[in-house]
Amino acid sequence: MEKPKATKPGSVLVISSHVIRGTVGNRAVAFTLEALGHPTWILPTVTLPWHPGHGPATRIVANDDEFSSICDDLANAPWKGEIAGIISGFMASAQQAKSVAKLIKRLKSSNEKLVYLCDPVLGDFSNETIRYGNKGRLYVDEATALAIGKILLPLADITTPNMFELGWLDGENTARNQVQLLTQARDLGMDKVLVTSVPALRKGFVGSVLVENGKAIVSEHKALANPPNGLGDLTSALFLSHILNGATGEHALTKTTASVFEVLARTAREGADELALESNIGSLSRPMAMVTMRRLL
Repeated sequence: MEKPKATKPGSVLVISSHVIRGTVGNRAVAFTLEALGHPTWILPTVTLPWHPGHGPATRIVANDDEFSSICDDLANAPWKGEIAGIISGFMASAQQAKSVAKLIKRLKSSNEKLVYLCDPVLGDFSNETIRYGNKGRLYVDEATALAIGKILLPLADITTPNMFELGWLDGENTARNQVQLLTQARDLGMDKVLVTSVPALRKGFVGSVLVENGKAIVSEHKALANPPNGLGDLTSALFLSHILNGATGEHALTKTTASVFEVLARTAREGADELALESNIGSLSRPMAMVTMRRLL
């Protein structure tokens, strides 16, 4: 009897920033997804020579009309049925968010099983105090942040904010305890909210909290000093891949956290200033790191 052919993982449309050097944005997400077997469609929202954290650099952004036209082309592409998932990250303008939302609606209308993960790249913690009294800052303009929250987020099946972004999207201060974090995540009202960079119970550890069906699961791993950029992008790509492959939320979180920590630890050992994905492909598909899992409330 002929063996049944293995099911090929579905394609993923990746919409975020592109750097020429480094492993953040589209570079990190697309590499990870392809290493896990997913063909990727890649739409840059901005092109940079490197991550802005390395220093000022030139930005190349398509004008809004051209970007909208590309989105229309993708919505009408004869191969759009290949797309099983979408990840959106950094948006360079509010109009880009509107064009992406239109594209997602059209793709979802022709494939009700399509899974959309919105990584709301808005800002992070800092020593500055801004709107809502958060100890953090936006690194997109407020019009873009509002468009992500009001136009893209309602279309998402999964979102992966950090703690600052979660508070900003919910219109509240950054959560001060686990009960408040759980409440804010539930307020977003979607299938899965994966909150990253959450303080862990154990000193020297960092966690992620998955809120699904009103319940919360925490994964924790040892925190490393001065981690490179791109961990949020890596988390989003890994988690979506596992979900598309049929994993439960808890299993997807466990594998994602193990991979992220393993890549992070090996990057630190290599002394690299960017995530060392290319030399640690096995960590993406078969992580060996042990992580702590527990129920929250």
